[in-house]
Amino acid sequence: MVSTRPFVLAAALAVAAASPAPADESNWPSIRDALFPNREPKDGSSLIQLDAPYRAEDAAVVPITVKALVPQTPDRYVAALHLIIDQNPAPEAAVFHLHPENGDATISTRVRVNEYTSVHAVAETSDGGLYVVDRFVKAAGGCSAPALKDKETAMARLGQMRLRPETPFTPDQPNRLHLLVSHPNYSGLQIDQLTRNWIPADYVRSVKVSYAGKPVLEIDGDISISEDPSFTFDLVPREPGQLQVVVDDSSGRHFEKSFDLGAGS
Repeated sequence: MVSTRPFVLAAALAVAAASPAPADESNWPSIRDALFPNREPKDGSSLIQLDAPYRAEDAAVVPITVKALVPQTPDRYVAALHLIIDQNPAPEAAVFHLHPENGDATISTRVRVNEYTSVHAVAETSDGGLYVVDRFVKAAGGCSAPALKDKETAMARLGQMRLRPETPFTPDQPNRLHLLVSHPNYSGLQIDQLTRNWIPADYVRSVKVSYAGKPVLEIDGDISISEDPSFTFDLVPREPGQLQVVVDDSSGRHFEKSFDLGAGS
């Protein structure tokens, strides 16, 4: 089934834009009501921490980390993290679906920021809780910034993946992994520097990670994720095994790759 959430969110923001409001008013109330109808997120500062630069060096590649302040356990865990960039054309940059097998719900990625904005991270817990934290980021023009690579180079590397362990392989403990996917992740707001034509949106829509046949992380992506999507996450492996990554993009392309973890890998 195709999700209607982007259309609901777009409609809500269109209504908000048409209403008179102070210039510095955030889109957050409209976004919150569209994504989480009839639910009021609570203060999440005891559950998660949002790290982002106050003034970004590059608006097209802004590092974002959502840190979990409590461990993932079967009894209670962060089931989803929503990363929302309020003033972006597509505010919901990504949704990260997590599991107890992560051990730690910390996620890092890189995003585009189109104008000065609040960034919200919303955690949904397995017991139905909804918690939010936010930070303000000064950056502009990230969604329309030219691609770092020319199209021919980007297409030649399309779908290639790299996995880099950031901690030594340790069974029964959170192991931090960094996944990089080669993809231009065109936003639909960029212009080809040679032809001066608009580049159609073409971005990673879904990333699914599993280990030893069990789901570890699922990511719903959108145009606010930077070129060459980068994700850092945790996994608690019981023993050496194989990690499988499946990527689908908005143009219908499908990519898969497996990585061996442990046992000298």
